[in-house]
Amino acid sequence: MAGSKFAYVRNFELPDPLLPETYMVLRIDGHAFHRLSADHDFAKPNDERALQLMDHAARDVMNEFKDIVLAFGESDEYSFLFRKSTALYNRREAKILSTITSLFTSSYVFNWSKYLPDTPLKYCPSFDGRIILYPSATIVRDYFSWRQADTHINNLYNTVFWALVLQGGQTTTEAHATLRGTVSSTKHEILFSRYGINYNDLPARYRKGSVLVRTEVPGELDVEATNAQPIESPAPAPPTAAKSSQGSKKKKERVRTVVELLHCDIIGDDFWNARPNLLAD
Repeated sequence: MAGSKFAYVRNFELPDPLLPETYMVLRIDGHAFHRLSADHDFAKPNDERALQLMDHAARDVMNEFKDIVLAFGESDEYSFLFRKSTALYNRREAKILSTITSLFTSSYVFNWSKYLPDTPLKYCPSFDGRIILYPSATIVRDYFSWRQADTHINNLYNTVFWALVLQGGQTTTEAHATLRGTVSSTKHEILFSRYGINYNDLPARYRKGSVLVRTEVPGELDVEATNAQPIESPAPAPPTAAKSSQGSKKKKERVRTVVELLHCDIIGDDFWNARPNLLAD
C-alpha cells in the first residue's frame, strides 16, 4: 500500500488474531429465514430443494478452504470445523469470518435457480456468522452433538406441528397450543395415531441433518512437484554441477480427497472413531 500523510489512519485498525492451538468452529445462520421461506413458498416442514442448496453452498466453502475438515448443517445454518493447527489468514478473525460467510452467501444466491428453478428469488438472502474457539476435542464433540440434538428436537416439533395444520386442519395458534408441554413420546404418538406417520421412517436428512467430511479416493493421487534431492547421490561433480542438482524436481504424491455428504449419527463414538483425523492436532 502506497505511503502518504494519510496512512496514519491504519493505526486505528486493531489486530484480531484468534487464540492459537484451539479448535475453531465457524457457524453460519440464515438471517430472517422464516420470512424468506414463507415469501418463497418453501415446503413444510422440510423443503428438500432448500436443504440441498444449503449443502451445495457448504460444499463450495469446503472445496475452497482445505483447512475445514468437517461441516454440519440443519435448516438454515451450517457449522464448519477447522483443523486445530490452521493458520488460515494468520488466524485473523474478521478476515476468516467475512470471507467464508460471504462465499457461502454468494454460492447460495448463485445456485438458487439450480434447486428452485420455478421460484424466482425475490430479494437477497443474507447470513450472519460467528467464530467460537474450543480448548478440547471433547468440547468440540459436544458442540456437534448439541447441533444434531437440536436438529432432532426442532424437526420432531415441526413435523407434528405441520401435520396438525396441513392434515389436521388446525390453525397455527391451535397447533402450538396442542403441542405446548408435550414430551417426545407424545409427539411420536400424535404423528402415528392420527396421521399414520412413523417418525423414524422419515428421511435421515430431516432427522439427523447433513454432514460433510473429506474422504480419500482409493487409487487416486494428487501429484505435487517439490524441490528435492535425488534419492541416489550422483557421481562427484564440480561445485556448480552439484548446486544445479539440488534444484531437480521430485514428484510428491498425496491421496486425493473429495467432500462427501452423509446423513448419519455424530453423537455416538462410531463416527469419530472412524475419522480420528478430524480432531487431530
